[in-house]
Amino acid sequence: MDEVFKALADPTRRYLLDQLHEQNGQTLAELCARLEMTRQSATQHLALLEAANLVSTVRRGREKLHYLNPVPLHEIQQRWIDKFEQPRLRTLSALKRRAEETMSDRPTFVYVTYIESTPELVWEALTDADITARYWGHSNVSDWVAGSRWEHVRTDGSGVADVAGTVVESTPPRRLVTTWDGDDDSSQVTFEIEPYHEIVRLTVTHENLADEQDRAKAAGGWSAVLANLKTLLETGRVLSWQPWTMSR
Repeated sequence: MDEVFKALADPTRRYLLDQLHEQNGQTLAELCARLEMTRQSATQHLALLEAANLVSTVRRGREKLHYLNPVPLHEIQQRWIDKFEQPRLRTLSALKRRAEETMSDRPTFVYVTYIESTPELVWEALTDADITARYWGHSNVSDWVAGSRWEHVRTDGSGVADVAGTVVESTPPRRLVTTWDGDDDSSQVTFEIEPYHEIVRLTVTHENLADEQDRAKAAGGWSAVLANLKTLLETGRVLSWQPWTMSR
């Protein structure tokens, strides 16, 4: 929380967040075009925002896209605003909604979490059928080789796969890309696992969602799934919650 308040104390960093609020997924060059400062100075400001988990980044070819991460702002709202002035200052909720409304050719939903674990254990937790069954309520089943089929199978013994798709890219323990295929369309989920000091940074990007209803479902669903994953890896237990999946 201290890092968040420190990052928000600077007007330039607040301005950068405003720009990402208006148009999420901007490159450094696009952000610098609106600021009278060098790329080096802008990079330093963005690094502080990223360290505070207010900004997340996703590589697309040679470009690095910057996304507003509204989760720390929501936590501030819950702790410092709602309990004192609940009827007022609802702009943070609007900011969260706007942050998730990205252009159709860019990731629709990006979620970043930090886990006290190793890349190898995080990878295992995402791909092992027994482990996913514990925190997700479904088993992720595949050989996890690029081009192979994967299935998100119910744990009730029915063998029904609520989601199925193709493994697009598999680079253990750092990057996994899968499609989530439906009858008429297909979305794509990318897991990026990076060492971050002594812990792990996990970025989940869910793109090409069909409509606003699917975007809202993804936002709530990934928050629950990843919170449960983090709890399991850090404490060995899981939270009490209803299993989530997005049937495609």
